[in-house]
Amino acid sequence: MSFREVVRFALRGLSANKLRSALTMLGILIGVASVILLVAVGNGSAKAVSDRIEALGTNTITVMSTNRGGSSNTSLTTEIADALTDPTMAPDVASVSPVVSSSATITYEGTDHDVSTFVGTTTDWFKASNTPVGEGAGFSADDVAQGRRVVVIGETVAEELFPGVDPIDKQVTVSGALFTVVGVLAEKSSTGNQDSNDTAIAPLNAVRQVLSGYGALSSILVEAKDPDKVDLVQSEVSTILDQRLTTTASSTSSNSTPYRIQNASQLLETQTATADTFTTLLGAVAAISLLVGGIGITNIMLVTVTERTREIGIRKALGAPRRVILNQFLIEATLLSVIGGALGVAAALIGSNFEIVGVRPVIVPSSVGLALGVSIAIGLFFGGLPASRAARLRPIDALRYE
Repeated sequence: MSFREVVRFALRGLSANKLRSALTMLGILIGVASVILLVAVGNGSAKAVSDRIEALGTNTITVMSTNRGGSSNTSLTTEIADALTDPTMAPDVASVSPVVSSSATITYEGTDHDVSTFVGTTTDWFKASNTPVGEGAGFSADDVAQGRRVVVIGETVAEELFPGVDPIDKQVTVSGALFTVVGVLAEKSSTGNQDSNDTAIAPLNAVRQVLSGYGALSSILVEAKDPDKVDLVQSEVSTILDQRLTTTASSTSSNSTPYRIQNASQLLETQTATADTFTTLLGAVAAISLLVGGIGITNIMLVTVTERTREIGIRKALGAPRRVILNQFLIEATLLSVIGGALGVAAALIGSNFEIVGVRPVIVPSSVGLALGVSIAIGLFFGGLPASRAARLRPIDALRYE
């Protein structure tokens, strides 16, 4: 019997029980689609976070205080920020941007919008943080020096307060003070429920006057002249901070420092490693459904062999060799997994066009090939036991089977 005839017999066997075959393929479909989509969700989440980190600029470091509300000797101040621009002690620093951050409610003509991140900083912040202005213009160094109440808003703020209206030169109220909108930030990608466009940027002194007061800075953003010199800049900044910031006598450890430096490039590396682990875990969890689908194939094929015992006996009595019987049932099991796997891939590709838990899935080609390959292997492996059982049946026992 030729291979084509064996395949034809296998297809005839599957079509004899269409509903049962369809339900078995559904198990494989769900398993393959789950593996591909969950890996895609993990990869999409990792890509979104990586994009946000890279958007901040991988040539920057962020200095934050670890002693909020403590001694004034350990607080970040504008004087310390100015010290970080020392060309002698920090020759590789391109710019330094002191930052204060607060939440605020912005009001325009009776419409309120709560902004979770209202930032006060200097003009260098836009370039250092890779946050360009899309419409209008940013504020100037003179605006910062004079404490003028001008503000650059994010895309979300503009849509909420100025639907269908040009926001440039409009006046909004922030904590009872009037601010003039001078620009709208270019749209940025967001991760999950965090909206990167729901923000507002204003001159440092203006925000201090209206919102945060003249206490410690929230952070200091330091830009390196070259991405390759970020680690060197971190060392230079640490040296200056160690000289400027003094720990109090109540420090719990002689090795403790009143500041923390966040390196964007190191953060990206850490996030990438974490995302890989998370994606692998999601794929492993989804692979369980593939295993369940394989067990389903074994169950169905065992039932099929039992139902067709007399057919197997007649074929053996007519001279069908053991190899042909084995191949037929192996092919039936493999066809179930191949067709189910192909439909699973199609379902995953369709599903990837929609956001899942706020994340846009990013299909990994290798996961498609792996999931499809595993589904074929499952068909061969889990179909092997029923096929072997069918091939071992003695013709006389099969013909007597009721």
